[in-house]
Amino acid sequence: MARRPNDSSNSVSWILWHMNRVWDALINIWLTERPQLWIQDGWHEKYGMPADPDERGVGWTADQVASWQPPSVEVQLGYYAAVKQLATEYLDGLTLDDLERKVVIPPFTEPRTVGSALGQRTWDNVAHGGQIAYLRGYYQGMGWYPR
Repeated sequence: MARRPNDSSNSVSWILWHMNRVWDALINIWLTERPQLWIQDGWHEKYGMPADPDERGVGWTADQVASWQPPSVEVQLGYYAAVKQLATEYLDGLTLDDLERKVVIPPFTEPRTVGSALGQRTWDNVAHGGQIAYLRGYYQGMGWYPR
């Protein structure tokens, strides 16, 4: 999961961490104003990283990505499961009025609806999920489905 196909690409581990960090920050900072799981539940420590609430990998250089050391697969999947549960609970509780509520999510300064922000995250997950799927096929070849 930590292999990178070249010096200009991210690993599966890095992409998964980034996706989880963005969802954790989106829901807990900008949509509900709660503490992030990253800090509250000590995931930053399990990743060997500082408790920086703004660190999501956005704007990282190739050197930063190359020097990043992911934790064990169990830790990576644990954070994924925690963020997935957070997102599921949040999404399950949304109303139509909630989707129309306006929020400001940096780096943007103009308000947009919660629905629009969630739509952007959905697109982002499709793009990053495709990257992970491509890398899985690149390293492991065919065999997506059990025979």
